[in-house]
Amino acid sequence: MAIIGDSINNVDDTPLVDTPGSSSIIKKISGIFNRNQGAGTDSSSTFNYIRFGAFSEESSTRTLGTFAGVFAPVALSMFSALIFLRMGYIVGNAGLLITLFQFGIAYAILVFTVTSVCAISTNGAVEGGGVYFMISRTLGPEFGGSIGTLFFLANMVSSALCISGCVEGLVENFGPSGYFMKDVVHDGRWWQFLYCSILNLINLIICLIGASMFAKTTVFVLGIVSLCLAITIFTFFYDGTIQVPVPASNTIFSNASNLTYTGLNYTTLKSNLFQHYGKDYTTTYGEMVTFATVFGVLFSGVTGIMAGANMSGELKNPAKSIPRGTLSAVIFTLIVYLTMSILCAATSTVELMQNNYLFLAGISVFPPSVAVGLFTATWSAALSNVIGGSRVLEALAKDRIFGILLDFVPKGTWRSNPVIAVLLSALLVELVLLIGSLNLIAQLNSVLFLLSYLAMNVACLGLELAGAPNFRPSFNYFTWYTALIGLLGTLIMMFVINFIYALCSFLMCLLLVVFLHLFSPAKGADWGSISQALIFHQVRKYLLLLDSRKDHVKFWRPQVLLMINNPRSACPLIDFINDLKKGGLYVLGHVVRAETNEDEPTLEMNAHWLGLVDHLKVKAFVELTVAPSVREGLMHLVRLSGMGAMKPNTVILGFLDQEQESLDFLGSQESSYRSVNFDDARMFPLTDRSSLEPLEYVQMMRDVLKLKKNLCLCRNFIKLNKEPKIVQTKRYIDVWPVNFLNPGEQDAFDITSLFMMQLACIVNMVPLWSKLKLRICVCPEALSGYFQLNATGQSHVDRLKVMLKDLRIASEIYPVSQWRNVIENHASNMEVYLISFNRLILEQSSETAVTFIYLPTPPNNSSQHERFYTNLETISRDLPPTIFVHGVSLVTSTTL
Repeated sequence: MAIIGDSINNVDDTPLVDTPGSSSIIKKISGIFNRNQGAGTDSSSTFNYIRFGAFSEESSTRTLGTFAGVFAPVALSMFSALIFLRMGYIVGNAGLLITLFQFGIAYAILVFTVTSVCAISTNGAVEGGGVYFMISRTLGPEFGGSIGTLFFLANMVSSALCISGCVEGLVENFGPSGYFMKDVVHDGRWWQFLYCSILNLINLIICLIGASMFAKTTVFVLGIVSLCLAITIFTFFYDGTIQVPVPASNTIFSNASNLTYTGLNYTTLKSNLFQHYGKDYTTTYGEMVTFATVFGVLFSGVTGIMAGANMSGELKNPAKSIPRGTLSAVIFTLIVYLTMSILCAATSTVELMQNNYLFLAGISVFPPSVAVGLFTATWSAALSNVIGGSRVLEALAKDRIFGILLDFVPKGTWRSNPVIAVLLSALLVELVLLIGSLNLIAQLNSVLFLLSYLAMNVACLGLELAGAPNFRPSFNYFTWYTALIGLLGTLIMMFVINFIYALCSFLMCLLLVVFLHLFSPAKGADWGSISQALIFHQVRKYLLLLDSRKDHVKFWRPQVLLMINNPRSACPLIDFINDLKKGGLYVLGHVVRAETNEDEPTLEMNAHWLGLVDHLKVKAFVELTVAPSVREGLMHLVRLSGMGAMKPNTVILGFLDQEQESLDFLGSQESSYRSVNFDDARMFPLTDRSSLEPLEYVQMMRDVLKLKKNLCLCRNFIKLNKEPKIVQTKRYIDVWPVNFLNPGEQDAFDITSLFMMQLACIVNMVPLWSKLKLRICVCPEALSGYFQLNATGQSHVDRLKVMLKDLRIASEIYPVSQWRNVIENHASNMEVYLISFNRLILEQSSETAVTFIYLPTPPNNSSQHERFYTNLETISRDLPPTIFVHGVSLVTSTTL
């Protein structure tokens, strides 16, 4: 719904502000209320304006009521050429029973679709654009724009079809073999095109005058058509047996020059109960008529249920007029069609109905009534399609669905009448008329209308299934199963009418969706998309089904919380951890150091972080918190990130490298992460970690391990470059499964080393890193029995090989020279020992992309924390991108 303040502003183009010479806000609102009351409204109607977010609903731009704005155009559009020109074709070929069945199918689809239209139209303020507006505001601009475009084209084709039907009746009544006067009008393709163009011009003139002229015209035409129908129905009861002449154009399919009209006759009715499919003399080769052919003709004639909804921008009260007018028109036309079907079957022979589509004129007690009814019904349907389609085009242009291509359309509006849109619509109808044989695209037209009905039912079904609290239409006869039945009915009948056309329509819709998603300026419109509501509904349901008590090590995957201090310097790390997560939960955490009683600083920051996630194309959530210290903020995030059973099991911290904090991957011209969207220095300001000391850092590590979370420390990831040509220069992913501070024989088999190998294996499974070889770095002396054999007589390396095979980890056991010398020669001096280890790793890493190193358990004594941090810093100094790893639970499995 629109915001009330916006609606007040939109009553005229002046803002609600106090400026010199302007009235106050109170006076302005009072003036609005006074104008409404002067128009005959009361306080309750004023509440309706507020409720629907449109104070100007009964302004001069909304002049149409239910009868003139909805009932009349819908009824006339659903009659079109079918009621006077194609009833014999349908009943004569399909038989009465199949005809009634087909009308039942068609109207069931229509009624269920109308309930969806009524539900949406009574759920909020409906603006111009009708069906397009409803679909786009529910399904989003891409899908709504594609359906709206196809619906606009369907209206143009339908207008051309109705004009052609009108001219067909004109020629058959006044042409070379006319019923009333012969040779009054000429026949031939270009003569018919001229007559069609004249009718199109008349429609254009009426539409240019405006909606009020259209309403007056449709009401007048509906009265004429109703009178002609009354005369025709009276004829069925009045006439007896009559010989009706066969049109000269159909003598090739019928040898008789006259065929029999029997009048009301039980024998005639009985003979017309079942189908008698014959040849269609309107086609070039006299093709056989089928169920699908008849239904395509029938349905193309009753597709006008949206004629009233398309006029939503001109209706005084769309929420009231659209449901009442549309449903009453559907019921009215159904009664007329069923009556006409039964009377045709009870009075006319199969031969007459199959070979003379205009036989009603030959039997009428007042023959001109059929001609007049045919002309007016088809012409008014064409008029309705043009004016409704022009409103859809105007709405597409206003929403900038196609950007600058249609920007000129809204500028050509005069007194709320979209003149340019009307001109373009009439021009497109004229181009369609040039095709000539419109029977070729009649079925495609039906399929396109069905596609728009399908989208409307999808929109309503989605809203109902999503359970959105704000979806509470005042139309009481809508439920999810009416939308589902309408959806299935439209989908099935699309393929029944024409399988190829149905596939083509879906393909066109898909291509438009993709095009609009990529290029449309409206793709970011804040209309709300049903997809988000449905995703929320399903995610909530499945999160409840996800039970942490049923977790099994076979299905373990990393659920990562990555703590980020400065995202400008952490882009490569954020990108790499996205590869490491293996489809698991990925949360980017950030702590804002501040007192909690200050203003909330994370509200504005959250949008910047989400923009960063989109820019880096990582599948991550963002969690920001405010705390007096980073340590306290980390505990907030570890405890509260995630939901239900989907919570982080692994916490990843960056390293305290002061010189790396000044790097800016988002602003550097040489960076592959460069983006002008983050040039504003206020977004992610460059900071340092001067307030975070090694003592607090190690305490954070201990806090994470106390909460039974796996821990990783990442360093030197500013060196990581994921450009394919750079990655190709690397050959290895290294794992060092040994506790450097306290080496032991079982280090390679404990939980931490297994966790390290699992992470390295996951990285090696990512396509970009899959060509690298995974190396398990071991002491070469182990090959000669440096470590004692176990009870089974297996050496350390043999055990490692068996374990890797059982775990299906494809890796190479890589012997590292001089490992033993480092241990023996420098064990007495820890600093020299660690420096030697660092050099040893560095010597092996010239072709290494990422190194995994065993992270020992931090000491309990806080006095040793700074020394512990210094040891880690020494070991990892100048190495390639390095991850210290400490595991707390088993993550690998050898079972099936």
